[in-house]
Amino acid sequence: MPSNDIRTVLPAAVPTLVVGAVGTTVSAVVAGGKGAIGGVVGTLVVVLFMGVGLVVLHRTAKSLPQLFQAMGLMLYVAQLLLLFVFLTMFKNTTLFDFKAFAFTLLAATITWIAAQARSWMKAKILYVDPAAGQGGTPAKSGSSA
Repeated sequence: MPSNDIRTVLPAAVPTLVVGAVGTTVSAVVAGGKGAIGGVVGTLVVVLFMGVGLVVLHRTAKSLPQLFQAMGLMLYVAQLLLLFVFLTMFKNTTLFDFKAFAFTLLAATITWIAAQARSWMKAKILYVDPAAGQGGTPAKSGSSA
């Protein structure tokens, strides 16, 4: 993963991991060892699903910007479907406490989305191409009449 991808994921991953650690601790106190395992699994699912999705979306925006919006929608649907498959596979599991998993997953997802929104709001994204102004006289726009 290139360093630029790390800089994209870190502002959302760090607060999510902190909330996941708090959720895991609360789950361990409430539901014991199985609650702690559920909290860890919930946090890892969010960080892996959202992190991979963000990296894929970022790379798509760089290479195929015309597909950015469609890719974002497809990625969102794919994440929901994968989460649904994961939840149905482990619905009746005894490996971890499912309620602790669900609440930690929910808290971590909300944290990821809020942290990502904050990161995008604070990002200094150029909306004017600075390289376009280096060529002497600017190109005329509009009609020549």
